[in-house]
Amino acid sequence: MKAMALAAGKGTRLFPLTGEIPKPMAPVVDRPIIEHIFDLLATHGIEEVHVNVYYLADALLKTYGETSRVNGMKVHMSREKELLGTAGGVKRLAENFDDTFVIVSGDALTDINLRELVDFHREKGAMATIALRRVYDTSEFGVVDVDDEGNIRGFQEKPDPKNAISTLANSGIYVLEPRALDYIPEDTFYDFAQDVFPKFLKAGEKFVGYQGDFYWSDIGTLQAYREAQYDVLSGRVQVKIPGERRGENLWVGENAQIHPSARIEGDVVVGRDAVIGRNVVLAGDVTVGSDCWIRPGATIKSSILLPGASVGDGAYLEDCIVGHGYDVRPGETIRGGALIRRVAGT
Repeated sequence: MKAMALAAGKGTRLFPLTGEIPKPMAPVVDRPIIEHIFDLLATHGIEEVHVNVYYLADALLKTYGETSRVNGMKVHMSREKELLGTAGGVKRLAENFDDTFVIVSGDALTDINLRELVDFHREKGAMATIALRRVYDTSEFGVVDVDDEGNIRGFQEKPDPKNAISTLANSGIYVLEPRALDYIPEDTFYDFAQDVFPKFLKAGEKFVGYQGDFYWSDIGTLQAYREAQYDVLSGRVQVKIPGERRGENLWVGENAQIHPSARIEGDVVVGRDAVIGRNVVLAGDVTVGSDCWIRPGATIKSSILLPGASVGDGAYLEDCIVGHGYDVRPGETIRGGALIRRVAGT
């Protein structure tokens, strides 16, 4: 079976982090989000995935090339000359999909059972299936109304919870038959939720919603990015954490160095080649990315350090996201926010 991962968008709600990297490359527990997606696809029998890229596309192409293999799965990266939207991006690559196929977001975190989703789709004889996840705050999501048989009856985009027709959110995970792409025009910016799905309803197509017990986060904000990190470390979502597991709450990457006097007081990932100095304290859910350097006496609480960041002697960080290569000065105290060394276009 084949799949498509959507990875072209700008991820503006995750700014300033996405000012320096495309959202699919943002690390969760020191692995890019899109690598977690690749793991999910390969685990569930996907043999080939096509990925559309546009915003900061060079970062993805530099990492994976135009064609590569991940866990035995063929990965094809394709650059869009102009942004075509969720549906337009799939239509551009329609020639690659001649049988039932899966669409996933390349910048969301999930552990959905894709085999169950596809089986549901086939059992229903559907042309299109949406994976749905119940949410509490509908104002952040497009929600879907379904009948008792799972047939989709309507949509509502980011409604106030008081006026919501449903609390089932569109996860951006779909199963489609190839003929569903006939509803999408060529070379046109087109969105599944806003443009294509209403056409399915109007045409009376078999269009269903799958409700499963799975984790899903669109990681749409910096707070959601931090929460996704915590969810992985606390075991709420089943994804791969890199490194050797030591005890219940520590994962250590290859060639990482942790001074014996350092104190680990939470769920912590230390990436490969990272250095944790003398009397450093890591408390709460903390990710220290690859090649990071935490100097003596520093304290880091409930924070994410992206690869190459460094923290000076005696510095104190709490609830922070520290960008690639950012240097926190010795003795500095920072609570909250994203620390980015440079932002594209500034």
